[in-house]
Amino acid sequence: MGRKNKINRPPQLAKAKTQRNLTPAQRELEELVDKLLRLSTIPQQQNVLKSLENQKEISNITERVKTLEIGRDAKNSVDNRATSATVDNFMKWALENGAKLNGCSIQEFEGYELGIKADVDIEQSTLVIAVPRKLMMSVESAKQSILKELIEKDKILSSMPNVTLAIFLLLEKFKGDSFWKSYIDILPKVYTTVLFFSVEELEELKGSPTLELALRQIKSISRQYAYFYKLFATSDDPVSKLMRNRFTYNEYCWAVSTVMTRQNTVPFQEDYHALIPLWDMCNHTNGTISTAYNPVLDRSECLALKNFKAGEQLFIFYGSRSNADLFVHNGFVYEDNDYDVYWMRLGISKSDPLQEKRNRLLDKLSISSTSDFSIRKGAKPIDGQLLAFLRIFNMNEDQLDHWITSDKSGDLEYIDCALDTALETKSWCFLQARLKLLLSTYKTTLEEDEKLIAEARVSSNRLLAIKMRATEKRIIRETLEYVEQYTKH
Repeated sequence: MGRKNKINRPPQLAKAKTQRNLTPAQRELEELVDKLLRLSTIPQQQNVLKSLENQKEISNITERVKTLEIGRDAKNSVDNRATSATVDNFMKWALENGAKLNGCSIQEFEGYELGIKADVDIEQSTLVIAVPRKLMMSVESAKQSILKELIEKDKILSSMPNVTLAIFLLLEKFKGDSFWKSYIDILPKVYTTVLFFSVEELEELKGSPTLELALRQIKSISRQYAYFYKLFATSDDPVSKLMRNRFTYNEYCWAVSTVMTRQNTVPFQEDYHALIPLWDMCNHTNGTISTAYNPVLDRSECLALKNFKAGEQLFIFYGSRSNADLFVHNGFVYEDNDYDVYWMRLGISKSDPLQEKRNRLLDKLSISSTSDFSIRKGAKPIDGQLLAFLRIFNMNEDQLDHWITSDKSGDLEYIDCALDTALETKSWCFLQARLKLLLSTYKTTLEEDEKLIAEARVSSNRLLAIKMRATEKRIIRETLEYVEQYTKH
């Protein structure tokens, strides 16, 4: 959530410690936060194993921080979001404020916690959920609250709407008498986002490109926590006074996870970043986007993406997102994901004697000399840019000279481009070897992963990581089968 390498320290964070009477535990906590800020500000390592070592240091600090903050974690919402009283209070609040839930109800579903159940047969394109703008917890709402002044002053809050929403959510949670209390009560109490993974659970992703994404996300949120802890501890504005003794690492990770898993951008005038109560109870499936903003009625409307039978769970489509994205930001893996991709990094070596010519040809095609290329799930896994890179990577000097001067260099992105047979075979064999190498970097085979998934004897986080790496291996294997037809010549 948010990618910023530079820490924007407001003037008050640069001051010497104020004359506060701190207990030994408070003093230790402040020293740990200082150390956490330093560690999490170090630029991300190019070597993922070094990044993992950096995460171990961060984790050691945050575990101690959580221990010291146990007494500060808030107790401002219900313990069980799924009780009938909690659901009834939420629905009463939503309906009284103009929301619509047509032919459906909130129910528990195995493997999903809460979701939306069709109580009657629902036809495709039927309006099922409508949520007026006044119910949405948005950045606009935050700017109309006591957070307004701090948003205007603080560079992080003013430039990162997702962070603003997380802080605003905590403010409303800590207030106790929030307009959104019924909504906050029905939010998940725990999440399976990577923010709640131990180092040991993250290590299940060794060999996976998703590990780097996960480590970057955790590091960013750790940095944000340390930044805001220090801001609230040293400022006297109304927000800091309310947050000072309530803001904790656990609470911030919870708020960030809520925003990551539920935030939506509503096209109201400008992009309108918001949490949308009721609509965000829907779980994900393959399909098409079936939610839109109705400017006449000033509300978000959700239509059924297909026919649903009475008793079935009503799903929506979250968008064409990879499992790596869903894993890091939503805390789940969708194994039948039609839009899944595997990211493979390739680059031209600086020691390559033909580096300059390869880069010139790549520039003509707007391809970087070092890029992350996507391999798609499905019958045609290789896109044009990856295909062109493979060919350019394997060309000799004469071939490079020809294509650099050619006005048809874009043809290199097409599968049926007229090329020397030896070059074409060499390019596909290179990809084949690279894919086999990528499979070998995992510490388990796909068959071993599938057995672990079937047995389900490990922690939920560990199981999720195993599912994540298994989906990657399936894409690599399917791509290898596809590549074989071009290497048999």
